[in-house]
This record gives sequence, structure tokens and C-alpha cells, in this order.
Amino acid sequence: MDFLTVQSRRIEFVRLQAKKTNPNSPVIVMLHEGLGSIAMWRDFPQQVAEATGCEVVLYSRYGYGKSDPIEKSHAVDFMHREALESLPDLLDQLNIRKPILFGHSDGGSIALIHAGGAHRELAGVIVLAPHVLVETLTITSIAAAKKAYLNSNLFEKLAKYHDNVDSAFWGWNDIWLNPEFLHWNIEEYLSTIACPVLAIQGDDDEYGSMEQVDIISRKVKDVDIVKLPQCRHSPHIDQPRAVLKTVANFVLKLTSSGV
Repeated sequence: MDFLTVQSRRIEFVRLQAKKTNPNSPVIVMLHEGLGSIAMWRDFPQQVAEATGCEVVLYSRYGYGKSDPIEKSHAVDFMHREALESLPDLLDQLNIRKPILFGHSDGGSIALIHAGGAHRELAGVIVLAPHVLVETLTITSIAAAKKAYLNSNLFEKLAKYHDNVDSAFWGWNDIWLNPEFLHWNIEEYLSTIACPVLAIQGDDDEYGSMEQVDIISRKVKDVDIVKLPQCRHSPHIDQPRAVLKTVANFVLKLTSSGV
């Protein structure tokens, strides 16, 4: 694990190699969920590296993991800022060109915004359970998470993954439950995405319905949609074999086409 300064904030990151890394393959940059961090990915990033032969880079966004804690509440456009300001800064500092962005949940939304609005070349985008707009289902589940944080041992569970748990939890929960956030929507970025996209959604996702990936299917030019049964909001946890196989095939298709 190492650190760098992104937009004046200290950010933790890790670079992982496969046993047989293909030096000609694109780098996969993994973007975690709203309550995620490097540690919360567990061993899945290394599995991605081995399955694809790609170098994998992952980092904890501002407010999460061992990165700097949030000093003040996120603004409604925090994912836009991450996608269009912080992520380009990080990629430039790590000298990563034309990566594959791999995002889960909020990280998936950030990947889509970057792909459609940053005007930077990407090899591809992989998203797990991304948010394109705000649904009642999402708000209901996030409100339930707030009750669990206040009344259960959720703080202790999250302490395994974040140095400042309150920063991580409230930085995510407060903005999603802010009435202004009900109008958050990233559909405008989808039609301008130039690279291939793989979108994976579980049919039992408690934070978003199939409408999220159906919108992506209608608006992105080059997209593969995979809908997984018996799968909740974290497909890489509920259906890891299916996700790894699908991701490996997607990356193979990209590299075979000369990306």
C-alpha cells in the first residue's frame, strides 16, 4: 500500500500484478462502492488480476479506508467531482493511460461519468450495480442502513475497513438522504461513452432495480448487460465465479480487438 496526494488530499492506493501479467493489457482501475475501501474489496482485485492478466490498481476515495477523512459534508455533485477532477488527477500521477475502469455501486456511477464526460480515452468500463438515477428502493435501503448504524454493531463491522468510520458512513449516508439528491441523475453522460461497457446487475439488489442497467442498455452505444439471479447489491460477493468469468471474457474481447 502507498499514498499520494490527489486534489490536496492524501489517498491510499495499491498496484497488483498477476502471476502472468500481460504487459500489453490495459490497467484495470477499481472504484469502490459508497461505503467501500481498498480493504473492503478483500481478495477480489487479485482474483481479477489473475483472471484477466491485467495489472489492477485500486484506491480508497477521500473519506474512506486510510485516505484522509471528510472535513465537511459531500455536495450533491460529489461523484461528478470524483469522476472529472480527482480520478483524472490520480490516473495522471500514476501514469495510467487508456485504462479499464471497474466500478461497484457509487464507483460504477463514477466510472460512467468519467467515461462520458472526462474526454479521456478508455479501453472499457465494467460496472457492478451502478446508479444512474435515484430510486425509492435505494433511499429506503440507505435509510435502513442509518438505523442499523445507530442501533446495531455496524460501526464495529465498518471499523475493519475504515480508519475514520463516522467520516465514511456519514459522508455516504448524509448526501444520499439529502432531499436535494433525489434529483441526481447521470443519464446525460451515457450517450457520449465511446468505449465498450459491461454492466452487471443482481436481480435481488436491495439498492437498485434492473431499470438502472436497462437505461444503460438503451443509451450506451456498445454495451453488454448481464443480469444475475440470486444476487444482491454486491455481485462480486454473491456470484464471484460468474462475475470473474464475465469480466475475463470482456477483457479478452477488448484485447483481442487490439484495444
